Amino acid sequence: MVVDEEVETQTDQVFHALSDRTRRDIVVRAMQAPSSVTELARAYSMSFAAVQKHVAVLERAGLVTKERQGRLQLVRGNPETVRRAAALLEQYEALWVDRAERMRTILATG
Repeated sequence: MVVDEEVETQTDQVFHALSDRTRRDIVVRAMQAPSSVTELARAYSMSFAAVQKHVAVLERAGLVTKERQGRLQLVRGNPETVRRAAALLEQYEALWVDRAERMRTILATG
């Protein structure tokens, strides 16, 4: 099996970014509507700089994009990256369901 290191690194970044509750919430908010970093920061009991760092992690993972509009930086969700992560999780689910079914068959015939 050939492993594309770039794809694997991107996948690692996506799941690392999604491992944090605040970042998952930021993705949800950014998917619902573009928001400035300032607007996002108001929703959390942490500093603006901390929210900025969370957004940077999400941006590196491709889960959000930032777009400058005048003085604002709007954060938008990237549905394509979310779809790719969901598809990967579905592949893992199918693998484990198949394995569980094979074990059930072995136990039933044993």
